[in-house]
Amino acid sequence: MSLSYGVLSTYPPTQCGLASFSHALVDALSSPDDRVGVVSVVDRPDGSPQREVRHQWVRGEAGGSAVAAAALNNCDVAIIQHEYGIFGGRDGADVLAVSRALRVPTIVVLHTVLLTPSARQRAILEELARACVTVVTMTQTARQRLIDHYSVDPDSIRVIPHGAVDNRPRRSEIPHQSRGADPVILTWGLLGVGKGIEWAIEAMAGLHDLRPTPRYRVVGQTHPRVIERHGESYRESLLLRARQLDVHHLVDFDARYLGRAELSQIVQQADVVLLPYDSPEQVTSGVLIEAVTAGKPVVSTGFPHARELLASGAGLVVERQDPAAMAGALRRVLTEPGLAAGMAAEAGRIAPELLWPAVAEQYRQLAADALSPESILVSA
Repeated sequence: MSLSYGVLSTYPPTQCGLASFSHALVDALSSPDDRVGVVSVVDRPDGSPQREVRHQWVRGEAGGSAVAAAALNNCDVAIIQHEYGIFGGRDGADVLAVSRALRVPTIVVLHTVLLTPSARQRAILEELARACVTVVTMTQTARQRLIDHYSVDPDSIRVIPHGAVDNRPRRSEIPHQSRGADPVILTWGLLGVGKGIEWAIEAMAGLHDLRPTPRYRVVGQTHPRVIERHGESYRESLLLRARQLDVHHLVDFDARYLGRAELSQIVQQADVVLLPYDSPEQVTSGVLIEAVTAGKPVVSTGFPHARELLASGAGLVVERQDPAAMAGALRRVLTEPGLAAGMAAEAGRIAPELLWPAVAEQYRQLAADALSPESILVSA
């Protein structure tokens, strides 16, 4: 069955998790039989957009929602990537003008499902869900939140994991580390308050007695919107904290936004991935998915996605803002015989269903179901 998909989202060169997700999904859905076009949400037009971008919807542009909807209506199925912060209007309410104007079956992918939304946030999500044939969450936790706290039809909800590129190295590509080399603890992603890096730096102060002494690598530029509002104050505070705790020689900051190949190499070199995030709300983490599919042991604070994905043994979960607990978990992974290998083995077991080809196939099935005669009759 040949289909055309229209994806509404931020998109590269925009640097954010939603744009990266959409780019990977578009790539995975594209085939000789299937066409994928993108309506990208932008602050200002890009003079040389990627070839799959069919239209650029400038936030706040008069009449922009109608043109965006018209572009999506040229496809068989529309896929809306939803985060409150990416669309124009208060709490991103402008997305509703698009959803009201769509005439094709629409799937909405929820990247955030708040446990305690404002009344307006709740109303936006509920109206958007009613306008769509399927609501996709990426975890069972997010699905249950919708059922328990929102007026959303449970039968419309499907759980499809985030998806990750297959970066598992062949044995010949695994970086060689000589006996006694310093272990590497890695955190990556766009930097900003709430990432919890300050607690991870404090945890490093509790590992200085280990031999060899581990190093902590923090990779990623500061989020562009954070720079607009606060500059590099968060990164500077982290550097100061490392000096105050006398672990500055153990902490390396790489403030670049890396391409897939270089980031993959850095992940392969890590001994353990640390996610020290502050938020108790986070139901989706692309970094978590990528760490697990790379076969890396994970230590993470207990945000919902981590508790769910790591429950079978691919990682250890600790309380947020607790550097002593982080240090203890890291110490276990780095010193306890067989623990890291067992985590890596469990990560390898669950990885195949999290890779983009498997994830894209589930979206193809959703699209086919949405276009079935039975589904069209129900929605008519």
